[in-house]
Amino acid sequence: MNIKIDHLSGWCEGSLRITGSKSETNRLLLLQALFKGFQLENISNSDDSKIMQEALESTSQVVDVHHAGTAMRFLTAYFSHLEGHEVVLTGSTRMQERPIKILVDALRSIGASIVYEKAEGFPPIRIKGKKLLGGTISLPAHISSQYISALLLLGPVLEKGLKLNLVGKITSIPYIKMTLKLLNNLGITTSFKDQLIWVGSVKKIKRINQVVESDWSSASYFFSIVALAKKAKISLMSFKKSSLQGDIVLIDIYEQLGVSSRFEEDTLHLKKENKPLPNSIQLDLTKTPDIAQTIAVSCYGLGVGCDLVGLHTLKIKETDRLEALKVELTKLGATIKVTNESLHLSPDTNFIENCSISTYNDHRMAMAFAPLALKIPLKIEESSVVSKSYPDFWNDLRKLNFKIK
Repeated sequence: MNIKIDHLSGWCEGSLRITGSKSETNRLLLLQALFKGFQLENISNSDDSKIMQEALESTSQVVDVHHAGTAMRFLTAYFSHLEGHEVVLTGSTRMQERPIKILVDALRSIGASIVYEKAEGFPPIRIKGKKLLGGTISLPAHISSQYISALLLLGPVLEKGLKLNLVGKITSIPYIKMTLKLLNNLGITTSFKDQLIWVGSVKKIKRINQVVESDWSSASYFFSIVALAKKAKISLMSFKKSSLQGDIVLIDIYEQLGVSSRFEEDTLHLKKENKPLPNSIQLDLTKTPDIAQTIAVSCYGLGVGCDLVGLHTLKIKETDRLEALKVELTKLGATIKVTNESLHLSPDTNFIENCSISTYNDHRMAMAFAPLALKIPLKIEESSVVSKSYPDFWNDLRKLNFKIK
């Protein structure tokens, strides 16, 4: 469905409870499948997490994860270990263009039986589950931290445990640390020093119910709303000051863009501060690439330039996010350049109203551009794509007086 979105007053005030973190949920769902006996609370209601749950419970010989990249990577590792179970793991047309060779090669190096059904290095893949002993794996660390996390989650059930030797610059380190912390919470021993990660083998875990924190990536859109509003006070519930999620850096980034943040127990309070803004900001988002789209749109809406680097993983997401940002921001009147790993936006407030924003089957494109309706009326194409990570997004915007038709 295509929608038109507008905001008449420019004032936003309200309290919201955002769905549980997709990243935490999918990791814990996999651990719950490997180690029965603990419950999960506040899990994500995203499409990706529903797909993950359904796949883990499926007895079908074909499992289709659609656009769910995390599920594709995590399930590749999981099914490799599932003795006597054969499955073809597939996904959408775009998923079949997203590389998985690094993970497949890593799993094959410890004995996994995986073959490609079509193009070498890409889904769909046929997996014949067998007992894997574990040991030492070397793999490139600069492509996607999800490959690393998929292996780490499998580590505790491998007889020899798992030792990962990471080659090259490590990307998205907070997501790796999140995985290790969730393992630690279950009593699993790990270590991470320099380029080496170790996960010990276990027979038993601490069967303690796990509570999923709300999603910081989803919170980014409300930081953007506060920054772009004339006046705003928004409270977000179920967020932790000691979060496992790397996107908590939003607090420091958006302080530069006029948003103050404070915690009151597990509630995060955001407020618009009318103060002078920088002409331009420079950020290295190697550790937090999922918030790049939100930041770029916020900066454009504020007339602030930005130079964002460390974005090489955006080329292999739901769409080529760098090219998609370039096309859509240019459509709105922005002056923008992108490379294979960076984005450079000139400071400007040349807005073209009523543009129709293409979303490219990418939930973050729809949600990143929506706050710009505080400045100009917009059209968002295929708005239902937000269900991939945040099904309640448009309803939550209505609570903040956005007009959506």
